[in-house]
Amino acid sequence: MDTSARPRSTYQHHVFVSVLLVIAGIAVALGQFKVPSIMPAIMEQFDLDVGSASMLMSVFTLAGIFLSLPTGFLARRFGAKNMMVAAVVVMVVGTAVGALATSAAVLVLSRAVEGVALVFCGVSAPLAIRAYVAPDKVGFASGIWALWFSLGSFFGGVLTPTVFGMVGFQGTWCVMAGIALAAGGLMLLFVRPVGGGRFLERTARTYADVPRAKMGLRGLFNRNMLLVLGGFLMFNMVLISFLSFSPTFLQGEGMDATLAGFASTLPMLVAVASSPLFGVLADKTGRLKTLIVVSMLVMGPCALVLLTTAGPALWAAALVMGVVGLGAPTMFLIVYPSVVENKDAMPIAMGFLVLTQSLGQFLGSSIVPVVLEAGGWTAAGIFALALGLAGTALLAFARLETPAKVAAADGVDAPSPAA
Repeated sequence: MDTSARPRSTYQHHVFVSVLLVIAGIAVALGQFKVPSIMPAIMEQFDLDVGSASMLMSVFTLAGIFLSLPTGFLARRFGAKNMMVAAVVVMVVGTAVGALATSAAVLVLSRAVEGVALVFCGVSAPLAIRAYVAPDKVGFASGIWALWFSLGSFFGGVLTPTVFGMVGFQGTWCVMAGIALAAGGLMLLFVRPVGGGRFLERTARTYADVPRAKMGLRGLFNRNMLLVLGGFLMFNMVLISFLSFSPTFLQGEGMDATLAGFASTLPMLVAVASSPLFGVLADKTGRLKTLIVVSMLVMGPCALVLLTTAGPALWAAALVMGVVGLGAPTMFLIVYPSVVENKDAMPIAMGFLVLTQSLGQFLGSSIVPVVLEAGGWTAAGIFALALGLAGTALLAFARLETPAKVAAADGVDAPSPAA
């Protein structure tokens, strides 16, 4: 079925679709970030040291390392919406296992199951946006979707200590499972694929005039793609370093758990405005490289402050990261498809993107404890700074085209900019 000429009226409103998707994504991300802000309490309850406790975050990402590429094939076979629903179901199952955990081993296992949900969500939602949203609104919708991880970590950091204080460990896990069920139900009921049918029919609608290439690895590993993936790897290592460990540092400085969770996730709250704004700027100006390099440039210095300072500089760094640095996820979602040469292999390409995200989070959450033991919080902050600068350098060497040039190179008309 040729969907390239489908009239706009057959698409659901781009804000409606992206908001429902991001609500489901937030519910899944809550599953990951319900742990850091109550890590000291979990360590005490399950008798964990710092190294063992870090596994509660790092094992969450192992599923992404091993399942990202297979999930790309599953998304093509079963459809993006179906995979998003599966993400919610898997998250509920993993959270239920965690609620019943009586040992650290079972709790770690439950985190691995929850990690599967994160993979399903991270791969499938961007594909759903490209399939279910009108072409000229994809940039703005991607900006909204990019909030899922930021807001999930924010609400996880702020709400979890309060809920934990009210209902305890098992109650907190049950509340998180209920949130996931509600969000998944909304998406299941109200997000509908354009014209019905399978996702495969819509993956290449913007490239309808281009002969369909075999879905495989050809055209994926070019220089620009590797540079972008390298930058994305560094971004996620920086992000997870302060999200996972800044609350512990701040509580060690005398800040209560709720305020520490708020401070460390304040950038995510600010990103509610900056993420869609970066999407609009990308649509209007086409200056993709400038936007992504600038956003990445501030990540390292801000993470350094968040891991080493509890004074006024902490709040300034959190705001700068939220306004500028967390425009990066939106830009990666916009830039990445432009460096994938085989457009028909986009589901596999998205699998590589989520694989990189998972690998970055795993490495960040695994290496930072080692750095902490060796050199303390200052060393951890400097490590995050170095990662941010390395990611900036990789992106600076990438050759990124404007959306219009990419479309022209593929032999199709560029979508009109978002109104």
